Amino acid sequence: MAFRGFPEEALEFYEGLEADNSKTYWTDHKATYDAAVLAPMKELLALVAAEFGELKIFRPYRDVRFSKDKAPYKTNIAAAGDTPGGASLYVALSADGLFAGSGYYRMAKDQLERYRRGVDGDRAGGELVAAVNEVESAGFDVHGDALKTAPRGYPRGHPRVELLRHTGVYAGRQFRVAKWLHAKACADKIVEAWRDVRPVTAWLDAHVGPSMLPPEGRR
Repeated sequence: MAFRGFPEEALEFYEGLEADNSKTYWTDHKATYDAAVLAPMKELLALVAAEFGELKIFRPYRDVRFSKDKAPYKTNIAAAGDTPGGASLYVALSADGLFAGSGYYRMAKDQLERYRRGVDGDRAGGELVAAVNEVESAGFDVHGDALKTAPRGYPRGHPRVELLRHTGVYAGRQFRVAKWLHAKACADKIVEAWRDVRPVTAWLDAHVGPSMLPPEGRR
């Protein structure tokens, strides 16, 4: 079926799950999850695949092995995929609405080295500052895990120390619940968001790119 947005039942499902994050609730409402949450997400990803490639849906189960919070289920449905240039795309639906973003969520060691060299350079670093300002002016937030201070080898007083501290950089926006969420226009919002943050992701693709390390050597 063609994507027509996420129905009201999808938000109601997650409102209920937030109130009762239990196997009993999940089992009793599994049919709603399949029809109102999972099926529309699959339709959405099929619709955007031509331009953005394949995105995979995350499992709905939380990894509680090392967490004090033993709630078994995630309170959103999310999907992610990698672009040829290296940036990742991300979209998530919850009771609060929809989030769409793109960037480098966790950089491997070789990516961090390239990122920091780029930020340190006057020309490249200035271009990133301009890109961040452009994206933020368009209504998006630029986030990312960061060190508490400048990375080793860089002065604390570096003019772009806030960017240097980042170990991941992504730009995105949390959209509140609105009528378009329940229509095909929802896909347009997501696509526009991924396009609007391209000044940042284009810089990252040009100066960082995918990791060249084997998986076991990326941390």
